[in-house]
Amino acid sequence: METIVFDIGETLVRDDRHWASWADWLGVPPHTVSALVGAAVTQGRDCADALRILRPGMDPGEAYHARAAAGRVEHLDETDLYPDVRPALAGLRSLGFRVVVAGDRTARAGELLRAMDLPADLVVTSEEWGVTKPDRDFFTRVLEVSGASPEATLYVGDHPADDLFPAKSSGLRAAHIRRGPYGHWWADHPDVVETADWRVSTLTELPALLGGAGRGKTPAAPSEQHASREQHSPRAQSTLPAQSTLSERPTLSGGSGGSELSGGSELSEQSAPSGRSRA
Repeated sequence: METIVFDIGETLVRDDRHWASWADWLGVPPHTVSALVGAAVTQGRDCADALRILRPGMDPGEAYHARAAAGRVEHLDETDLYPDVRPALAGLRSLGFRVVVAGDRTARAGELLRAMDLPADLVVTSEEWGVTKPDRDFFTRVLEVSGASPEATLYVGDHPADDLFPAKSSGLRAAHIRRGPYGHWWADHPDVVETADWRVSTLTELPALLGGAGRGKTPAAPSEQHASREQHSPRAQSTLPAQSTLSERPTLSGGSGGSELSGGSELSEQSAPSGRSRA
């Protein structure tokens, strides 16, 4: 392993402020937005459906720009980072890994993250690239900045359909973190267990797991990090796609604010959880 690439939302950055700002803009209690986001997650839907339920017909991308025009600009600072971010990224760099941050966020979020001076070699967002997850072109760009082969590049994220599955189908190694609504709810699904090379609960587990997988070396057997199927909770039977259906996953429509799925309807038995909104 040579390069470790990190998703942003609910991998490095808590989304509390993100959803609270939408609640404030829409004039509803924060817990209402949180509850609706949770409902969307458990149904495998786009979390932006929470906003569409509150304001039928709303375009989150257009609303994002309206907020900015009204002075409600996006904000991120040190308090939005999970506490394990800096020690984990610094630990990986000290082991000789190249560390990249690349996820679905706005160009402004990229500027704010770079201003934090994270222990990373590169910080970039989907809007800056002009392509969003789970589009294969996003992971093509990941490999371009990785400076390593796909099998020597590890992508770390919380969302099965946006992070884990497309990274693996693009030839990268993948680690799933049990963090945030999607990360917790789908963590024990059989397809997640089978697909992830590593499954972790904190980012600080990564330096120890990968410490013997230095540049040019073969990683330790990932199967040791997998829970057995017998240990799955009942919710592990929720609908996620078989790996043969990965190419059938719906693509993301363009949008300046972040990743918005075309449609937003409830998923069929062969569908994956929808992409997260970064409006």
